[in-house]
Amino acid sequence: MTVPRAPGGRAYGGWARYRRSLWLLTRRDLRVRYSTSALGYLWSILDPLVMAGIYWFVFTQVFDREVGTQPYIVFLLTALLPWMWFNGTVSDATRAFLREAKLIRSTKIPRTIWVNRLVLSKGIEFIASLPVLAVFAILAGAAVNPGLLLFPLAILLQAVLTMGVALIVAPLVVFFRDLERAVKLALRFLFYASPIIYGTHDLPENLQPWAAFNPLSGIFALYRTGFFADQLDWFQVGIGAGMSVLLLAVGVLVFRRSERAVLKEI
Repeated sequence: MTVPRAPGGRAYGGWARYRRSLWLLTRRDLRVRYSTSALGYLWSILDPLVMAGIYWFVFTQVFDREVGTQPYIVFLLTALLPWMWFNGTVSDATRAFLREAKLIRSTKIPRTIWVNRLVLSKGIEFIASLPVLAVFAILAGAAVNPGLLLFPLAILLQAVLTMGVALIVAPLVVFFRDLERAVKLALRFLFYASPIIYGTHDLPENLQPWAAFNPLSGIFALYRTGFFADQLDWFQVGIGAGMSVLLLAVGVLVFRRSERAVLKEI
């Protein structure tokens, strides 16, 4: 991929070219991912559906202790689907520079694109999975309320958070290869530490305020409020939004300071 240099020696001609290059790489990722698969789009929803089915069976058919809110399958999917976006992006970010090192070194496009394309492609997969959530909501008889209008805000905050974490992880893995495995362990822990299979209201009262400092708590609350109005907690949302912006700022700083060293290392 060759990007013409702009007047004045700049390697990039502005935001429009950045968006174009980002979109081209995102389309390439999606095309490669689905062109070699017979089931294509179905693979992006089978994993969360299987997981949701397992947790639904365990907590509604095996154990006698209720968690979350009914209909539980909708409660699960409203957090599990965005979790797959976050988890998939951060996991792939650990290989963002190592997988295509030659191409990254030979192009002049801003290197943040190699991370942001993951955020965008996984985000598109998440958007494509929303009809599945709608089908289950209809079949389960979930009530819809005006809180559904907050769904775009949840998407925006998650994009900011995911981008920030990915920008931190991607360059650091180049220098510390063991970090890739550490990230996988951290994501596994974060899954159970986040209100996915349960709600923050299910936590002991002394732990509920601390849950707000997991930025995913406020984001998942925004996703859920369209079906479960009692899940919305503006304190969690505010803390989550602040932490998301902070992590993005840290991610940009880490990326800029390590970019040259990364290019030498790969």
